[in-house]
Amino acid sequence: MPYAEMLQEHAQEISNLINDLTNNVLRLRAWHGVTRDMNNQEKMNANHEFIKALGTVSLGQPYAIKSRFAYSVGHLSHQANRLKDGSDWVDDLPESNLYLNDIEPYGKPWKKYRKAKLKIEGIAGSVFKRESDDFRNTYNHGFSVQVLIGQSGTVKRNVEIDGRIYEYAYGGSEPLGLPRIADLLQGECKKCYDAFEAYQALVCEQIEWITKTS
Repeated sequence: MPYAEMLQEHAQEISNLINDLTNNVLRLRAWHGVTRDMNNQEKMNANHEFIKALGTVSLGQPYAIKSRFAYSVGHLSHQANRLKDGSDWVDDLPESNLYLNDIEPYGKPWKKYRKAKLKIEGIAGSVFKRESDDFRNTYNHGFSVQVLIGQSGTVKRNVEIDGRIYEYAYGGSEPLGLPRIADLLQGECKKCYDAFEAYQALVCEQIEWITKTS
């Protein structure tokens, strides 16, 4: 049964990624102190060499953590169900990317699953998406707002409720400041810590069952 090996790898990788996010919040705050009194050219140079990559990676980490939680909970619950269901167990875990809705059938037999799911759902939620100008999505599928310095989205389509395009708007979006990014990510860190605690509780429930029936 691969449960123990998966748990060791998953828990280590998830905790490492949460620690990385925590450290990146500190780095972003430190860079704010460094760049606060720089002129625009100096900010552009620092952004090019160091800060833009840090901000881009950091803003994508909450969603990555959320996805890894879902993946881990799905796989661990599926394996724990192997003992719980006995001869009725079916190896039907989807091969595609696992989202929280996908793992629902595998997690719901466990009492601690519901709280874990709720905590995981809170990571990279609607508020983070809105306050970060949906950075992760637009970075991967369009043109995201800039980090620290520079404008983006100088031309945008305005669409009526019925979907008909009636004009193009000109203006642009201001960059995400480092304090704003750090504050947003610090909030996501707290959600990750809470989710990890609920994840641990679910794992303990499953381990107790496995130990009793082995």
